[in-house]
Amino acid sequence: MEPKSIQTALESVAEFGSFFSLQLGGDDTGWHDVKIDYAAGFTDLVEATAAKYGTRELRIGASIAQLGHAARLWSPVLGAALAHGVVPDLTRLDRADDSGRLRVPSPSGWRYESPEQLYDLVVRGHLEPMAAGLRVKVARGLLYGNAASALVEAGRSVVTARPDLTEPATDLITTLLSYGGLSGKGAVISAGLAFRRTTCCLYYRVPDGIKCDDCSLAEK
Repeated sequence: MEPKSIQTALESVAEFGSFFSLQLGGDDTGWHDVKIDYAAGFTDLVEATAAKYGTRELRIGASIAQLGHAARLWSPVLGAALAHGVVPDLTRLDRADDSGRLRVPSPSGWRYESPEQLYDLVVRGHLEPMAAGLRVKVARGLLYGNAASALVEAGRSVVTARPDLTEPATDLITTLLSYGGLSGKGAVISAGLAFRRTTCCLYYRVPDGIKCDDCSLAEK
């Protein structure tokens, strides 16, 4: 597709929320290929996240960091697919040297074709390589559960901004939740994309932490 079409779509969905915002092009200073982080176990962000939340348990830092990364991936991809019928190419994706912010050096992409296209892009292309590189032992089911939770949260943000997309968003998310590692990690339980996951991100274990609304440990 024309890069301008992808750029227009990404600039538009950036208004849906902070996790939808991707830096588009610009100076390479201050950015590096996120695949370097996957190979290194995302160590800097895991440690920084654990310190931010006041815990010495690095697996909690890894879980929360991965959940945030999943949100930054799913949000612009889901928003662009639902609102504009396009999918940004995240094959080359950069991360800021000092945070979890993401950038595409040169916007490009394709027309949206199928849910599996999105699963391949986000889960197989990024979240599974990230999980494989982690130096901290975190249950793979927990990480897939985080990916499922981030997906549904991204969908809620889309339909909040664009209520007319509620039905296609619900259909797409429900289908994605049946794919690969996302299967069995949670389900949409009511209108408005309320979700109940089958795992826990461990946030409740940090000082003053709580169980998230979709947590498997929360009261039903």
